[in-house]
Amino acid sequence: MDDQSGTDARNLLPDYPIPPGRRPPRPIRAARPCTPVGEFAAFYRAETPRLIRFLLWHGARLADAADLAQDAMVAAHRNWDRLDNPAAWIRTVAFRARLRKLQSREQPTAEPERAAVIRPDADLDAWEISQDILQALRRLPVRQRQVLAWSLDGFTPTEIAGELGTTPAAVRSSLYKARHTLAADLGLSPQERPR
Repeated sequence: MDDQSGTDARNLLPDYPIPPGRRPPRPIRAARPCTPVGEFAAFYRAETPRLIRFLLWHGARLADAADLAQDAMVAAHRNWDRLDNPAAWIRTVAFRARLRKLQSREQPTAEPERAAVIRPDADLDAWEISQDILQALRRLPVRQRQVLAWSLDGFTPTEIAGELGTTPAAVRSSLYKARHTLAADLGLSPQERPR
């Protein structure tokens, strides 16, 4: 409410039609009167590494993933008091920004670079395995990679379906296909493959 005129400023905005084939933006709840800075800071510290990993699972290069994550966190901070599910919101914002970035490129990118700096205490075997897994993820079809990334971040098929505008059954089907494709790509024996 505008204190001087007594009108709700949101009612003054034009109501734009939603283009066919696009779903309406997810609702943002009304602003809370006061949000402690520490709440967002804790969210930022906990979710930024997970968001970067989420973007890597989607095939982003490390530098691009870090930039996209930072941009999504800035947007989340601006809208913090109105977000219902900030963890899902930042993933959606970052993924859409990644798609826009991919669409704006004229040529496909070359094979992603391996990390230039390895910590001296790093387990090199584990690092090599993680790089092989990232490469295998990049070879998955987009939808399979997308639902697998959401699933690896702890979201249920129903939550994923809500965020991606599809059905839980379609999400489960894509997860099944992604897991089996990955298992075959990574050379797992039939006994080691997911059921």
